[in-house]
Amino acid sequence: MNKTTSNTNNVIWVAIDVAKAKNDVLIELPDGKRKKFKMANSLTDFKELVRYLKAFNLPCEAGLEATGNYHRPLAYHLQMAGFTVHLISSLASARTREALHNSWDKNDPKDAQVILHLLKTGVVQTYHDPLIHKFNDVQEIAKTYHQISLRKVRVQHCIMNHYLPLYFPEVEKYFHSSRAQWFTNVLLKFPVPSAITKYTAEEFSTTAWEISGRKVNKQGWLADFYHTAAESIGLPVAETDQAVAMFNPHISSIYKI
Repeated sequence: MNKTTSNTNNVIWVAIDVAKAKNDVLIELPDGKRKKFKMANSLTDFKELVRYLKAFNLPCEAGLEATGNYHRPLAYHLQMAGFTVHLISSLASARTREALHNSWDKNDPKDAQVILHLLKTGVVQTYHDPLIHKFNDVQEIAKTYHQISLRKVRVQHCIMNHYLPLYFPEVEKYFHSSRAQWFTNVLLKFPVPSAITKYTAEEFSTTAWEISGRKVNKQGWLADFYHTAAESIGLPVAETDQAVAMFNPHISSIYKI
């Protein structure tokens, strides 16, 4: 938390409770007078707020309680206008709301007052705008990679916890790494035991040799895989069934996302 703010004698305090469509704004002037209003997340309202604040020709300290990423455009415009912008911790706001107003409701109309209180007492977080400070690209790439990783894990869990237990539960013992692309290739070619046992053991070994990756004693490994399929307790569905076809995009997407 940042415990330092500007001299309170000649400062315009701006508390903003950010929302998706409209924001609650509470402004306190140096003489103690307050003005409260709502503003839309629109360029017109952003410009009007900046024009109004600049008319005082005084330092301006703005505090925003973030909601998702909806605070980013407003914070950017305020900083570009030369105003100091702080973030207000949602946890600090909740605890202060409970202490001051005995309310836990996130949508309490007194939220802007709580933000103003935290702003004036210096219980704020320093805000560095990613675009202004030139790290927006790195931040977005990192976030995108994080989301892709989460998506990959969700798809993997869908296969391991739903598809395989239904149709080929024994094959999970061959899965050792999410990066093992041979496992996906084998499942795409042989999604259910019946897709394996339609061949003889020798035919299966020949067909699966190129797609099963590098193995120690590969011939023995393929023979064991074939025997596992022959003894599988999985539901006896055909590889042409729609239920099986539905999972093929999930299987292949592990290495495409």
